[in-house]
Amino acid sequence: MNVVILAAGMGKRMQSALPKVLHPLAGKPLLSHVIDTARTLAPGKLCVIYGHGGAAVPDMVARLNSGAHAPIVTALQEPQLGTGHAVMQALPQLDDSVPTLILYGDVPLTSAESLKRLVAAAGNGKLAILTVEQANPFGLGRIVREDGQIRSIVEEKDATPAQRQIREINSGIMVAPTAHLKKWLAALSNHNAQGEYYLTDIVAQAVADGVPVVSAQPSAEWEVAGVNSKVQLAELERRHQLNIANALLEQGVHLLDPARIDVRGELICGRDVSIDVGCIFEGRVELADGVTVGAHSVLVNARIAAGATIKPFCHIEEAVVGAASVIGPYARLRPGTELAEDVHIGNFVEIKNSQIAAHSKANHLAYVGDATVGSRVNIGAGTITCNYDGANKFRTVIEDDCFIGSDSQLIAPVTVGKGATLGAGTTLSKDAPPGKLTISRGKQITIESWRRPVKAKKA
Repeated sequence: MNVVILAAGMGKRMQSALPKVLHPLAGKPLLSHVIDTARTLAPGKLCVIYGHGGAAVPDMVARLNSGAHAPIVTALQEPQLGTGHAVMQALPQLDDSVPTLILYGDVPLTSAESLKRLVAAAGNGKLAILTVEQANPFGLGRIVREDGQIRSIVEEKDATPAQRQIREINSGIMVAPTAHLKKWLAALSNHNAQGEYYLTDIVAQAVADGVPVVSAQPSAEWEVAGVNSKVQLAELERRHQLNIANALLEQGVHLLDPARIDVRGELICGRDVSIDVGCIFEGRVELADGVTVGAHSVLVNARIAAGATIKPFCHIEEAVVGAASVIGPYARLRPGTELAEDVHIGNFVEIKNSQIAAHSKANHLAYVGDATVGSRVNIGAGTITCNYDGANKFRTVIEDDCFIGSDSQLIAPVTVGKGATLGAGTTLSKDAPPGKLTISRGKQITIESWRRPVKAKKA
């Protein structure tokens, strides 16, 4: 099969310098959604037609090319003279011996199942159109039938009053026998209200040539909804997120409000997972059995092991959280963080590029960066690892069973030996020996003659 994706439009109503098909839906461009769906059909040829946006669309497409799929090629439509003209730009790339599926880069939610039904309806020699009944079809091309058979498609501006009463509309998505498609495109005319070459005009040509014209329907009307404005983009975002939420609910995930979750990537959940409102998941996130994610947390490319609790307002990015650990509220785990089982990271604690072994805790107001922390370590409030000298970063090692007193500063590179205790307020610039109390603080004195300043009275 050949697949042609039309992605040349400017999208004036988007009010943006970004090409319309590159606007994000669930964290990835609209066009990327369409390409991903098309690839599930294993096409032999896949061609994207671009126009507005310069090299931005080809650059995005190039990033999607990989050895696992047939390469995507691009073709420039310049100037933009309609959908039929757009498909013409792909003709040199198409294999005549297989049918051609035509998709749109701004219609992101068409399911693979609906496309498979359309391809099946087309068979080897039919023209198949994905159509849908709409209560308000204003502005859309109408499917004109005679005795139940499709005879033509008429655009809104060219339709008669009677034709405008038709509720069956053309989604634009179709499958055509490629050899016929090339012939039909060559015969297109732009004698219409828009002065464009309409792809839909091939329907009348197919009828004239005796090629059967058939239809298939999507599972839902929103599958053929396109994006022409930020309003429509927002509507499809919520529709897509609700689809994801419903799938999670069917898997047994407990969503406290299915309308308030955003998945911008891949979310993999085990059994008895609970997700509170306002959470955002980006990239690939894995939540194992029994994980609880508190409200308004953001997880990016993270792996959370069984039984862990993420309290509200946490930010976890490219990090691993061990089983039965408790994170937050208001904690931040930055890239490179790896927590073992039963680790407690409390409010306003930041961990970066550090490994923390089992049963250790940093319960409040601490920064642990570029550190290796052993088991059963207690890190007191206000403690920081001073890992950066302004040019280079260095590592701190805290061995098992250490107690780090509040408001301590550990100036890397430094090691705190097993079982050591650092007194509160210690600035550690040399290794602390195991099993000993290390402390650094000035002698406490009281200034007997000191008096608190008094604010001068205004004259």
